[in-house]
Amino acid sequence: MSKPVVLIAEELSPATIDALGPDFDVRNVDGTDRPALLTALADANAVLIRSATRIDEEAIAAAPLLKVVARAGVGLDNVDIKAATTAGVMVVNAPTSNVISAAELTVGHILSLARHIPAAHASLAAGAWKRSSFTGTELFEKTVGIFGLGRIGALVAERLRAFGVRVVGYDPYITPARAQQLGVELLSFDDVLRQADFVTVHMPKTPETTGMISTEQFALMKPTACVVNVARGGLIDEEALHEALTSGRIAGAGLDVFTSEPPKPDTAAARLVALPNVVGTPHLGASTAEAQEKAGVSVARSVKLALEGDLVPDAVNVAGGVIDPFVRPGIALVEMLGQFFTGLSHSALTSLDIEVRGELAAYDVSVYKLAALKGIFTNIVSENVSYVNAPLFAEQRGIDTRLIVEAESPLYRNITILRGTLADGTVLTVAGTLAGTRMVPKVVGINGYEIEVPFERYHVVMRYADRPGIVAIYGKELGDAEINIAGLQVAHPDATGRALSVLTVDSPVPDDILEQMRTAVGADLFRQIEIAEV
Repeated sequence: MSKPVVLIAEELSPATIDALGPDFDVRNVDGTDRPALLTALADANAVLIRSATRIDEEAIAAAPLLKVVARAGVGLDNVDIKAATTAGVMVVNAPTSNVISAAELTVGHILSLARHIPAAHASLAAGAWKRSSFTGTELFEKTVGIFGLGRIGALVAERLRAFGVRVVGYDPYITPARAQQLGVELLSFDDVLRQADFVTVHMPKTPETTGMISTEQFALMKPTACVVNVARGGLIDEEALHEALTSGRIAGAGLDVFTSEPPKPDTAAARLVALPNVVGTPHLGASTAEAQEKAGVSVARSVKLALEGDLVPDAVNVAGGVIDPFVRPGIALVEMLGQFFTGLSHSALTSLDIEVRGELAAYDVSVYKLAALKGIFTNIVSENVSYVNAPLFAEQRGIDTRLIVEAESPLYRNITILRGTLADGTVLTVAGTLAGTRMVPKVVGINGYEIEVPFERYHVVMRYADRPGIVAIYGKELGDAEINIAGLQVAHPDATGRALSVLTVDSPVPDDILEQMRTAVGADLFRQIEIAEV
């Protein structure tokens, strides 16, 4: 029997090949040579890539035997995940391989800004000796603000404490107990900006966080303050940053990531890296020998699991592995429920029960716990979330999780309920099921309200005192904004007389329209929720 073919499309560490072992036919190809790549893919069962090889719809179509695409790193911009999923091809990456490297680079940027290291070196290399021109500042007793206290943000905090700094932070999804463990003083978003001498951003890039630091935020900062971004390009508004740096509104910036990479001529990013008070690096967050080796070994192990038919924890598009066919369709449902739960949350999660009820009780549904946590953390941490690191994120944040399985399910053949306690004591529940012969994933319960809404990309959830004319009010607001309501469900009022509406809309609703809607209906719960592709 012939061995499965594993195609290596870019240079990877020898440890990666060793991790694959002798059970595979390992072949090499230059992934940037498109004709050669497409030819080699014809026999491949798996392909290992880094950032230079493009695995798009054409490449997947050229690989009829392909089962897994493995990216030896974090980013997946060069992989068409949708096309891979459609073709039944698993996509895996190495989500935790670069966390230490990224944290250390962050500290390097902060030190470089504090002591003008790059500029001083350039001056010395040019033959000058201008000690007085590069007088810096100590980190000792300064305040460093961290936005996002996930894996990387926590590592940055840990390393900075050795410098004797005061660390403050903002992360709406971390509990005070976890922040205390990290030695971080939690503040409001604006207070972090007001008090910090150095600000570093470690948030995921979402519609809400894109441009999260812009002109208004720079106006709050000290004129001696510096900002650092090694997370995602676009979290800091590049035009606003250029204006803040050239006008003296802030003192400096350290940038490893940009909106377009490499920065295109005549763009704000290109103008930024030319400024004397900017320390720029060409996206080096994962560019260490250790991170590259960890990434290669990690994805090699995932490839082995995938080709052997086992569960692949780092799969980003399918769970994979030995999961009963009756259980498998519910994985995406539970992941979407997790995203929906996060969208409704207003403070940090402290405990979570995943209740699975119905005929599924007779099966191993442990993967549902992983799927729920993956969904919950998808839009709130800067790292890619997978089945292997989602429980770790929960542990880091002090979230107690339980999987509860019961055969009794009076209303549905099967139902999954996420019941979580938030930091302020609020209990939040979201329930979902797969409906009909087509097994359509639906939300069927929110905080005790019975409702039946198919999952779509954009939802608006509101609770308000029930009275005539409410639908007309928000219908007019959306109509005036030319936003189509694709679906609408109104749950019966509860004992307090408050009703719950869930709208499905075709496009995101701008913040100003949302505020007008909330005010007009007098909602005490109002959330726009975006469900990422699962």
